[in-house]
Amino acid sequence: MSRPPIRITAEETLSDNWYVLKKYSFDLKRRDGTWQPQTREVYDRGNGATILLYNLERRTVVLTRQFRLPAFVNDHDGYLIEAAAGLLDNASPEERIRLEAEEETGYRVRSVRKIFEAFMSPGSVTERIHFFIGEYRPDDRVSTGGGLEEEGEDIEVLELSFEQALAMVESGEIADGKTIMLLQYLELRLKP
Repeated sequence: MSRPPIRITAEETLSDNWYVLKKYSFDLKRRDGTWQPQTREVYDRGNGATILLYNLERRTVVLTRQFRLPAFVNDHDGYLIEAAAGLLDNASPEERIRLEAEEETGYRVRSVRKIFEAFMSPGSVTERIHFFIGEYRPDDRVSTGGGLEEEGEDIEVLELSFEQALAMVESGEIADGKTIMLLQYLELRLKP
């Protein structure tokens, strides 16, 4: 698929405090051949990776629970149950997700498999997430996990039965998009 005809007419940095928020003005050539001026704000926080740790024999998954301010300010208690994830920070997706899995969950993953990439909020956020799955065993746990205090992380590690995790998706207790996608992938492909 070729890129759509677009002309960037202005670019303004609105914030570079945490990540970069820019305002773009551009002309987009519509399907009927006319050019339409548009303005959008784009948040660039870098690309990320996420992984669902699973154990087929025990029919369990390892997830995390942590406070997320954006969820809190959008009428949620803020504590989301999620698959381990993190920004790439100039590392390869596989390298970063191995580090994040160990840092957040305490499990040193022996083998990871990339299953797909996705834009989670392409209307305003540049982030592309690399999705992985990885099988774990109880003896793969090398620490308690919990994230890095200096990064403001206070992560609870959860080991749940696969059926319990799916029920939590259905009940709304798991509301994180990337985690739902990974659990559904596991359900469809691996039939744990």
